[in-house]
Amino acid sequence: MLNFAHLERYRENNRLEAKLAQGGLPESLWETYSAFANTEGGLILLGVEELPDHSLRPTALPEPEKLIGEFWNILNDVRFVSSNILSHGDVFVQEAGGERIVVIRVPRARQEERPIFIGQDPYSGTYRRSGEGDWRCTREEVDEMIAAAQAAAERRKK
Repeated sequence: MLNFAHLERYRENNRLEAKLAQGGLPESLWETYSAFANTEGGLILLGVEELPDHSLRPTALPEPEKLIGEFWNILNDVRFVSSNILSHGDVFVQEAGGERIVVIRVPRARQEERPIFIGQDPYSGTYRRSGEGDWRCTREEVDEMIAAAQAAAERRKK
């Protein structure tokens, strides 16, 4: 886990994403949720700014509890997100540098749960994480995830 007292020491990477979230939940949050779930998992920090030197700085986040409530409402809406793989302990308010930020710990989805996607179409809403970016999966990548999920489900039945 991160040492939140020294957030400036960290950089975005394949398991860490910072989002300013000053105007509410950023739309790109959902791409990152999908990407982390479909790759190795990771932490999304809301109320954290990435500075020009790529260091991270917490910012004043108005009403973090309200953001968390909105996050859960959207996450549990199957019209918007294919699956909620989080538990309540995965989303919390954390003190960092004198500010209150929201931490979302996204685990890697089990093989039979993938792909995790946004919207109604896995072919347009499935993402993967590479470096510090979220990339839309190709049709072939989505097909591979679906086939692997079906095979995992079959193995579980036996």
